[in-house]
Amino acid sequence: MAVVVRAGAAPLWWLGAVAAGTGVLVPGLTGRRIGVLAGAALFLVAAAVVAYGGRGRYRAPVRQAVRASRHDVLQDRAVTVRNWRRAHRWWLLLAFLAALGSAFAAPATGGLLLAGCGVGLWLKAAWIGRLEQDGEALLWVRVDWLRAGAGRPAGKRVKAYRTTGIAAGDAAPGGSRRRVAAAA
Repeated sequence: MAVVVRAGAAPLWWLGAVAAGTGVLVPGLTGRRIGVLAGAALFLVAAAVVAYGGRGRYRAPVRQAVRASRHDVLQDRAVTVRNWRRAHRWWLLLAFLAALGSAFAAPATGGLLLAGCGVGLWLKAAWIGRLEQDGEALLWVRVDWLRAGAGRPAGKRVKAYRTTGIAAGDAAPGGSRRRVAAAA
């Protein structure tokens, strides 16, 4: 489940950083200083709102989580990330273009807002990772529920999460890639 949350963090962060860096080059209507300061404030607010918003929707199915059966379809981390990014590529492009366009009014503000959303998603995935470590089980969303819920791990179609052992799959708690120790 944390993989789906984390899938949007990197593109939002990088697109936001590029848009903010490009936006600083444009003087804008408000001037660079005001634009960057407003962008920094929006970065912090967006990161906090995205990281802490909707935690109850993520916690509720955790209480009802059941052990994954052999008939549940659970997909690899790389497939989940690729599917999420492919499904949301147009929204990411539109957000990037909007952040670039906003630089003509307030330089770097839109880019920093976008980057703040990416950081917030990363923080939310880290929080989910702590939930997984505390419960000593990875949380999964069935693939058919994930597709029907438009890629949202806490959508209306998700009735309960599935759990596996902490060492199952190719994702570590929090959705990051599992690090494999080198054989000695």
